[in-house]
Amino acid sequence: MAIETEIKFRVADQAQLESQLVAIGFRLVTPRSFESNTLYDTADRSLRLKREILRIRNYNEKWLLTHKRIPDSGIGEDRHKHRVETETELSDGPALAEVFKSIGLIPVFEYEKWRTEWTNDQGHLHGHCVVDETPIGTFAELEGSPEWIDRIASLLGIAPADQLTASYGRLFDQWRTSTGTNAQNLTFKAIAAAIAELNR
Repeated sequence: MAIETEIKFRVADQAQLESQLVAIGFRLVTPRSFESNTLYDTADRSLRLKREILRIRNYNEKWLLTHKRIPDSGIGEDRHKHRVETETELSDGPALAEVFKSIGLIPVFEYEKWRTEWTNDQGHLHGHCVVDETPIGTFAELEGSPEWIDRIASLLGIAPADQLTASYGRLFDQWRTSTGTNAQNLTFKAIAAAIAELNR
């Protein structure tokens, strides 16, 4: 059982960010790869009410099953996002999706992105930076210890006010509210259709 600690921030210039990462010692782990995610829950959204997620992800030709929840000790300090994360690789994501459906778990949210992964070692501190090109903009995540996150954010010039702890689901909800769209999923096709409808 691992505690995931991270922040997000919006990326205005991806090429500039990646140049900064190289300059401060990051190396590329996974080149730009497509990622699709489906969250599962009960019909009455019991997992969401407990602030848990159950996800099947397809990324870089691999299937992953992930469960996240709030730590037993609570959310903790609010400058970073903290979640207990349990993850395992799958051989057949669609087969598990069928099992989920048979026991009453249904797909409730889909989201997509193009992800590029970087890693960095700072002595005893290390972590990852992922750059996510989503249908509603490009974001980056720093994941590691709080000390590592704060150090890298400072080196990248990311002000505390620009650091986000929201999930992509929450960011999508904020985008829907600000645009007034009724898109149900954060997929490239759904967002393109929603934007086209707004522009009519």
